[in-house]
Formats: sequence, C-alpha cells, structure tokens
Amino acid sequence: MIPAGTILSVSTEPSISSQDPVGRTFAAKINEDIALKRTVLLRAGTKAFGKIQTSRDNPRKSEPLTLELRWISVDGRNVAVKTDAVQPAFPVTTGQQARYRHTAGTSVLNPGTKFRFRLAQAVTSVVAKKKSAKIVVRQRL
Repeated sequence: MIPAGTILSVSTEPSISSQDPVGRTFAAKINEDIALKRTVLLRAGTKAFGKIQTSRDNPRKSEPLTLELRWISVDGRNVAVKTDAVQPAFPVTTGQQARYRHTAGTSVLNPGTKFRFRLAQAVTSVVAKKKSAKIVVRQRL
C-alpha cells in the first residue's frame, strides 16, 4: 500500500501553457522509486498522466494554472489516482502581479519540468515489476 500523503515526484513530457484549456491531459514520468519498508512499490520511469485543473484559457474566468496527477499507467492500462493540485510558480514581473499573486500574458512550462504531487488517497495492493507496477486504488464512498 502507498499511503495517502506520499509524495510522487514527476517530470512533465510536453510543454504546458498557462493558456491551455482546462481538462487537457499531459504525460509525465515518475522520477523516483516509491518504496515502503525497503520494498519498491512503484518504479522510477513509470508513466503518469495529469490534467489541467484551472488555467487562463477562458478570459471571463481567468485563473492561475493548476495541475493534478490523475492516472498511472500500469501494464498498459490507466489506473486512477487522486493527488492534491499543484500550482506552478511563474516569475512575477510587476508590483501589482506580486500583490495579487498572478502573472500577465502566457507562461510556459518546458518539457522535463519537475513537480511533487501529494497523494490525497491511499493506493493499495501494489506489486512492483521490472518496468511497471500493479496498482489498485481504494475508493472512498
């Protein structure tokens, strides 16, 4: 079991823009093995997928870019995971932007940008294999 609160360090594969539409998915890779009691439960290099939760795509509802990790690819299928959302830090260029904690224009995250997502929900029944892991997510009802 990977407990809630575990940090998943990932690197993005595509570039991500603050103007990308909400709901757009992006690919990532797990950066570090996830181990519990010296047993590797999830291998570095495992494919993961996230979604853009908020962005500046809609000018009437412009919000800061927020990302969440949603799936981990296990044996060719996507297994749902629940993580806390992450808001990338972009450089602030004016006093007004600093006061309101936002940036102007379009900001872009390059491929390979690293993020740390915290699991909001425990992942159970994890068995590591050479290049992938088998995962079952315990859903709260």
